[in-house]
Amino acid sequence: MPTFCRHNRLVQNCPICSKEQHLEMRPVVSPGGHTVRPSRPAGEPGTRSPARSGAGRSGTSRSGGRGSGGLTVRRLSRAAEDGYHSGLVPGLRSSTDAQRLAEEMAFAATRLERLQSEPPGLYAEVADASLPLEERTWLAFLIAYLGPLDDDAPFAGIERARTAWSAGEAPRLDDVPLGPRTAHEAGRGRRTIDAYRQWAERAGSQEAAFTGDAAWTPERRFARALERLALPGLHRGARFDLLATLGQLGVYELSAGALGLGGNDTVTLAAKRILGIGDPLLLERRAADLATASELPLEALDLGLFNWERGARSGLGLDPDTEPDPELLGATLAALGV
Repeated sequence: MPTFCRHNRLVQNCPICSKEQHLEMRPVVSPGGHTVRPSRPAGEPGTRSPARSGAGRSGTSRSGGRGSGGLTVRRLSRAAEDGYHSGLVPGLRSSTDAQRLAEEMAFAATRLERLQSEPPGLYAEVADASLPLEERTWLAFLIAYLGPLDDDAPFAGIERARTAWSAGEAPRLDDVPLGPRTAHEAGRGRRTIDAYRQWAERAGSQEAAFTGDAAWTPERRFARALERLALPGLHRGARFDLLATLGQLGVYELSAGALGLGGNDTVTLAAKRILGIGDPLLLERRAADLATASELPLEALDLGLFNWERGARSGLGLDPDTEPDPELLGATLAALGV
């Protein structure tokens, strides 16, 4: 009787599970009778995938090309396989990739701790309880929407674009420098900004929109806001970072119980590659297991996975050259066995 693997393929036809079980892969016969050799995983002899560079900001960028019909081809690279295996990250076969993942997750967790203890730049203004809550919330939205830069003045573009919530004036978005995780696109104009204002006005205020039902747990409040903030042009990464930031800075009681994975966003693609599964429910479960074993908040996986997939570190307001907290890094390295 044929045996199917966790990827819904015959075990003999799966490039991952056949290797794990030391089986010889069988050629696939197409309906027309042609034999199609199964593709080998990246890093095996005979493949041309370039090795992924080491940790931190020096990661290589991915090349891409256009095929016929306007199809965009992404060539993903990984470090060479060296026998590494971990049940927490079954998609990884390289200790170099695992080490870089640990460093990026630990850096992201370090950033979250810094937001609580010593928020950098405009984040300090968002955390200042003496300022009007609606203005602090609006500033947090602008930071997440435009994105901090990765240079000596990470908030320069946001400073230039910002306006007061009470004035009802749209931000000045012309030629504003945008961070690597921005949700803004020049051709969109103020559609996303207008949609956000309308979302808040329907609830009565930004505070009411983010708070929801007072009886909700921080995790449920986070999940509901993440879903309701799915506005035109506001991608998953900006929404997640906005809610995580508001929670870490103590503006609202918000805590992530799930990453909200799905679609083709960068974090979801990284999760699929690292965790070795495509089903959203199983992805969320494995991501939670990874965070727990690494002794990190789940929110840290968002930026950690983003930077790992991107191949370069974005600090989101923190200097990207900041060294991860040694204890956080040690726990993560131990969990991954590197």
